[in-house]
Amino acid sequence: MKGFDRLDTVDLSTWVTLAKTKTNCGRVVERIPRLAVADTAWFAVHICCQSGKFYSEGDTHCVFPLMSMIKPFTFLYLLEHMGMEKVLSWVGVKPSDAPFNSLEQLVADGGYPRNPMINSGAITLADKLPGEDANHRTRSFCEWLNQLAGSQIQLDESMLASVRLSRSPANQAIANYLAEKGYLENLDVALDTYEQICCLSGKVEDLALLGKLLALESSSISPQHQQIVNSVMLTCGLYEASAEYAVTIGLPMKSGIGGGLLAIVPGEGAIACYSPALDRIGNPVGAIAFVEVLSRSLGLCGRFSHL
Repeated sequence: MKGFDRLDTVDLSTWVTLAKTKTNCGRVVERIPRLAVADTAWFAVHICCQSGKFYSEGDTHCVFPLMSMIKPFTFLYLLEHMGMEKVLSWVGVKPSDAPFNSLEQLVADGGYPRNPMINSGAITLADKLPGEDANHRTRSFCEWLNQLAGSQIQLDESMLASVRLSRSPANQAIANYLAEKGYLENLDVALDTYEQICCLSGKVEDLALLGKLLALESSSISPQHQQIVNSVMLTCGLYEASAEYAVTIGLPMKSGIGGGLLAIVPGEGAIACYSPALDRIGNPVGAIAFVEVLSRSLGLCGRFSHL
């Protein structure tokens, strides 16, 4: 079995080629105009290893919004600043079989968000970020991530404008219900903050550097908080498909409708992919195919069952 930091660049190229053949099975998001212009053929991967080595291939110059991939880091940020007990009073950690923007699931749960990887949980946590308004909250959060990770993510104002013009009715309904049940302190600030942090953008290298915050030991991040976030990513990060991929890939992962996918290899490194063609659930088809063949080829699946 090859070590994660001993990847063969020939294998990597082969896996990228295979992944790119899968992208014609997916579609880019059409609801948000700035996402709709993406080319389904784009594909990029950046892998950061514990040893300091990295591997990069494809359209690595592409800048894309993190969208839902920001959710594990919002969760981590609040765990670090507020503590586990308080954060888990706001949001649960149970998987959901419903779509990521399901109001029905939230209503069935009495307004308590099922987990932080779906929209109800993420909107709730956006409401709890420290700061006087959405701009301040987003700026402070972004600076914290960049400082710790060495990344260079930043708010894409044009993407934010596009998101605001096409605001999801489902998200508005979710926020309304959360406010009705007392889970939001300020509905408008919560939605504004949520939309802003989802529009934090970068390249695959930036995403992989963020992933190292969850993958590797650090004096700046609690190991317990890392394990909590990774465990929830493993069981909830790919929405209704999470259980399936926990078996076939076996890594904590999070996707975003912008086409990004982050996979964590605890203790070893992080894999970041960009592939804007999505399946019907909202996961990037090419990126999933790439991580699946990498995990199988390197024998990663099953090595992290302790999570």
